[in-house]
Amino acid sequence: MMQNYRNCAGVILFNDSGKVLMCARADQKGFQWQFPQGGIENEESVQDAAARELFEETSVKSVKFLLALSSPISYVYPRIIHKAMAKEGRNYVGQRMYWTLAYFYGNDDEIKFDQPNPEFKAYEWVDVLRAYKRLVFFKRSAYRFGCKTLEPYIQAYLNRDKCFEFDEKDFLPEELR
Repeated sequence: MMQNYRNCAGVILFNDSGKVLMCARADQKGFQWQFPQGGIENEESVQDAAARELFEETSVKSVKFLLALSSPISYVYPRIIHKAMAKEGRNYVGQRMYWTLAYFYGNDDEIKFDQPNPEFKAYEWVDVLRAYKRLVFFKRSAYRFGCKTLEPYIQAYLNRDKCFEFDEKDFLPEELR
């Protein structure tokens, strides 16, 4: 039997301090943290889905997309979540995450959760290599992969003025150059 995963774009958004944006889910008690992420719609590219989800969930527009990983990493929902989703007609066993890296050049007052039915209720800027430790257990490995893979690109981008030869096109996937 073939397992059905939902294709999802995740956004690792970083600021001038090299910190990444984590948001607390509005539909959960306490603070359950994650990056902005969401489903990739038909005929939508990973970057387009990432930009749409980031704006829908946080109102952020002051962003420059730098990199989209071409290989996904998957995670499986716990049985209780899978069963609840199946009752709603969403029969996915988990998500196939496609990570994108984006630089935030705006101000924090741009980050808003005042949409109807907001996905998030709070945000924090955190160290990228500690971010995945704040997540619910079933997402941690997919987030660890994204954080550890993209962290060197954050540092390289922030140090670009110190590099001997730096070309921003080096950060873009070939299809976006």
